[in-house]
Amino acid sequence: MRQYDDIRLAVLIDADNAPRRTLKEVMEEIAVYGTPTIKRIYGDWTNPRLEGWKKALLENAITPIQQYGYTVGKNATDSAMIIDAMDILYSGKVEGFCLISSDSDFTRLATRLREAGMKVIGMGEKKTPNPFIVACDKFIYIEILSGQKKKPSPKPAPAPAGEPDEKKKATAAAAPVKHPKPEPATVVPEEIIDLIAMTIDDVADDDGWAYLGEVGSLLSKKQPDFDSRNYGFKKLTLLIGVIDCFEVDFRQNVQANNGKLIYIRNRR
Repeated sequence: MRQYDDIRLAVLIDADNAPRRTLKEVMEEIAVYGTPTIKRIYGDWTNPRLEGWKKALLENAITPIQQYGYTVGKNATDSAMIIDAMDILYSGKVEGFCLISSDSDFTRLATRLREAGMKVIGMGEKKTPNPFIVACDKFIYIEILSGQKKKPSPKPAPAPAGEPDEKKKATAAAAPVKHPKPEPATVVPEEIIDLIAMTIDDVADDDGWAYLGEVGSLLSKKQPDFDSRNYGFKKLTLLIGVIDCFEVDFRQNVQANNGKLIYIRNRR
């Protein structure tokens, strides 16, 4: 669910703590929240371990920033990225930052950027420490982005040899249409269901109905890493729909032709 206007974003990537294989999906996700006007990635590019990044950086127009390691066991990359972030902040050229790393060392940076009025989107693997996650306005797990890649559709099984065309058509017409079943509600943890229920109450009207857009925005404020895709659902509407304790109402949007407004409330 989109929560921000089309803001200018500075995308800063920690090459030491970000997976290369999902860079394309990461950049596509960032485009949902704003326009990435500054795109930089930090690392010691003399290190053979980072050689595989070259093609991905060229394909996504990302500028590599060289930072030598001054001594063994110390990460100079973090310091370079933090200094650049503060320079960009004071330049006034962006309204938000996207910090891509699974390193908790950027927790204070995220906090400082938000204090300055910046929107901060974090992206990292599920191993990311919680302090960095909650320091961001929104945090997205990279694993769910890699899971969104389209899978090839299975090819239909060939019809038995010698079967007449008329018989094939009749069989196809008689066969029941199979619709994909939604994921069972058991995949959603009880604490997430309780979080949604309490959030609905926070923004509901006197009849208990709450606009889904407001619920989604407040959920992200309460828990920055909340994302319906974490539980196998592409949209919050689908997640809500499989939980029995929530009621969904689709209403006509008088300000938009054929538009719908989605409201939800607690059954319990």
